[in-house]
Amino acid sequence: MGENMKFTDLDQYLFGQGTNYEVYKKLGAHPGTRRGKKGVYFAVWAPNAQAVSVIGDFNGWDETANPMKKVGPIGVYEIFVREAEIGQLYKFFITGAHGEKLYKADPYANEAEKRPGTASRITDITDYKWKDATWIRNREKYDYKTQPMAIYEVHPGSWMKHGWTEENEEGFYNYRELAPALTDYVKKMGYTHVELMGIAEHPFDGSWGYQVTGYYAPTSRYGTPQDFKYMIDYFHRNKIGVILDWVPAHFPKDAHGLANFDGTAVYEHEDPRQGEHPEWGTKIYNYGRPEVKNFLIANALYWVEECHVDGLRVDAVASMLYLDYGKKDGEWVANKYGGNKNLEAIDFFKHLNTVVQGRNHGTVMIAEESTAWPKVTGDVEEEGLGFSLKWNMGWMNDFLEYMKLDPYFRKYNHNKMTFSMTYAYSEKYVLVLSHDEVVHLKCSMLEKMPGSPEDKVKNLKAAYSFMTCHPGKKLLFMGQDFGQLREWSEEREIDWFLLQEEPHRKLQEYYADLLTIYKKYPALYAMDNDPSGFEWINADDGDRSIFSFVRKSPTGRNNILYVVNFTPVDRPDYRVGVPKKKQYKQIMDENGLLTEPKTFKAEKQECDNRPFSFAYPLPAYGVAVFTY
Repeated sequence: MGENMKFTDLDQYLFGQGTNYEVYKKLGAHPGTRRGKKGVYFAVWAPNAQAVSVIGDFNGWDETANPMKKVGPIGVYEIFVREAEIGQLYKFFITGAHGEKLYKADPYANEAEKRPGTASRITDITDYKWKDATWIRNREKYDYKTQPMAIYEVHPGSWMKHGWTEENEEGFYNYRELAPALTDYVKKMGYTHVELMGIAEHPFDGSWGYQVTGYYAPTSRYGTPQDFKYMIDYFHRNKIGVILDWVPAHFPKDAHGLANFDGTAVYEHEDPRQGEHPEWGTKIYNYGRPEVKNFLIANALYWVEECHVDGLRVDAVASMLYLDYGKKDGEWVANKYGGNKNLEAIDFFKHLNTVVQGRNHGTVMIAEESTAWPKVTGDVEEEGLGFSLKWNMGWMNDFLEYMKLDPYFRKYNHNKMTFSMTYAYSEKYVLVLSHDEVVHLKCSMLEKMPGSPEDKVKNLKAAYSFMTCHPGKKLLFMGQDFGQLREWSEEREIDWFLLQEEPHRKLQEYYADLLTIYKKYPALYAMDNDPSGFEWINADDGDRSIFSFVRKSPTGRNNILYVVNFTPVDRPDYRVGVPKKKQYKQIMDENGLLTEPKTFKAEKQECDNRPFSFAYPLPAYGVAVFTY
C-alpha cells in the first residue's frame, strides 16, 4: 500500500454514486507506509456518528488514543496508526448519533477473530502470489450455457474432520488441508465445480454461514485469508471451478455487526416494516442507498477479483424481490405504484449482475429464487435480472414428491416428472438437491426413498439417472452421492464409514459413472437451453411408470436415448419407439457403465407413435442409456 492512503474526493464521489467498485481497498484496515514509516491505514463509513476512534491491541483498547478524522460530508473517518501491525485485533469505537457507545467490528475487515471473539484482525490481502493464470485466462472463454456443470455442494466444517485434539477441539480441516482432500474427491467422482457454504465470517455455526457479519473476511474457523486463497488456487490448478454462497438478502442483529452501526440505520432501512425479517429475526439491507449498494456490489467483486472465485450463488433472492416476503398485512410497505415488488432490489440485481459478469467474463451468478418471478436469467436489456442460472426449485419439489411415493402410487403422479419440461426453457436452470433438502426432518436422499434398504438404493440410482439426463446443470449436496443415512448436521463430518458397506460403495460408483457420461456426451449438456435438444419418446406411460426421452447433440452424432422404470416390475421384453432406423448402443444400465456395450438394431415396427422400435429387457427399477 503506497504513501497515498487517503479517502479522496473522487472516492467519496464514486461511493456516493454506489460505483466505487474497489472501495474495499480503501475502507477497512490496510498495512502501508506514510512518510517512510510503517503502519496501518484505517477507514470506516459512519455517516451519523458524533465521533469515531480505532481501538485494538496496538493501543491497549484505549478509546481516546486514536481518534479518527472525518473526511468530507459523506461520513467516512480515517486515520494512519504507526503502532498497528499485521495480526493485531481491532474494532471501531463509535460515539453514536444519540451519544451511544458502540463497539463495532470493521464491515470491510479482511480477517476476523475466531468465534466466540468478535474483533477484526489486521491482515495484508495483497501478499498472495497466484499461480492460476492459465485457469483465469481460459475462464474468459468459458460459456456456461454450452458447457457441463456438475456442482458438489460442500459445507467445509462438516465435510471431513480430524479426531479431537487440544489444539483443534472442533477437528476442522484448515483451508490448506481441505484443498488436496476435496480436490482428490471431486476428481475421483467427476464433479466440475465445488460450491462452498459458509465462507464469509459468521458468529453462529448453526446458521451454516447464512447470517454474515464479516462480508469481506473468509471465516477464520479454517485459517487465514492467505490459506483461503491457497485453496482456491489449488482447485484452479486442478481444473475445478469454485462457487461461493453469497447472502445479500439480510444480516444478523449482533451488537458488533452492521445493525444500527452508528446509532442509526446505516445499512438497513429505518422503518422496521422495510428493514426487518420477522421470520428470521434479521435486518434487511436498504438497497436504495448508494453506499449500501456499493458495499454489496464491491463485495461480490472482492470474492471474484481478489479471491478468484468463479461464481456466486445468491441466497434467498425471492426474499429481496418481494416487499411482503414472509410478512403479514401491516408488516410491509408497498412500492410507489402500490405493488409488492421491491423496485430498489430489482435495480440492485441488474447493476450487480451487469458489473460482475461485465468485468469478469466466464464467471456465473446463480439465483436461488423460489417463485415464478419472470426472466431471472433474462437479459437486463430485456427487463431481466441478468443472472446466469437459476436453481430449479419447482423441478426439485415435484421430483422429490414423486420419488418419495410407494411405486404403486406413482402412476397417479406421473405428471410430476413430466411437468418440468413445460417450463424448462423459461430460464437457464440448475437442477438442485441441496443441503436444504436433507435437514429439518426432511431425511437424507436415501432415506426419502420407499421400500427396503435394497429398494431405496435402486430407487435412488434411478432418480439420479433421471436427474443426470434431464436438461439443466446439476448440483448435489455432500454425502448424498454415497447414500448418507442420517440427516446432515454441521456438528459432525458426513458418514464416510458407510463406504465400508457394499451398497453405499456401489451407489457412489454409480453416481461417478453418471458424471462420466454427463461430461462425455455433449447431448447431455450442450443444448440444455434449446428446445430442439430434447424430445419425449413416451411421456404418458403412467401405468407402467416408465419414462423415455432423447437428448440431441449439436452435431447430430452421439445422441442419447434414455429409459427408466420407476417400479419394481420386470419388463423382460420392453419395446421402445425410436426416432430413426439406426443402431442403438447401450452404454449404461442400473448397475453402471457397461464394460461391453450392447447394440440393438431398430426395426420397422410401430411403437410409441413412431414407425421404428426395438425391444430389450428392462429390469425392475431399470435404467437404460443408449447412444445413436
